[in-house]
Amino acid sequence: MSNMDINLVLAQMRAMSSAAQNSGVEAKADDVGKLDFGAVMKSSLDQVNETQAQAKELATAFESGDTSVELPEVMVALQKANISFQAITQVRNKLLNAYQEVMNMQV
Repeated sequence: MSNMDINLVLAQMRAMSSAAQNSGVEAKADDVGKLDFGAVMKSSLDQVNETQAQAKELATAFESGDTSVELPEVMVALQKANISFQAITQVRNKLLNAYQEVMNMQV
């Protein structure tokens, strides 16, 4: 993954975090400053799903001969969908590794 790809993924993750905070995903008032991790993760997964659906719609429209859809637009949408999927996959992998480490700890 190139440096530009990493910066793009980081920017997208910051945008998802900001969007999650602004969409009322914050925890109860007594937990000010803390986020409900499950809600943030679900919001992120929903955004990845939406990005993939939009890319698929654009690709289908382009393949159907829709003149309002340009090839570069389709390619950018597909790349965004791919990068967002890779990012969420990496988050899942990190979570799984952390869970396995916790489960392997001796009490």
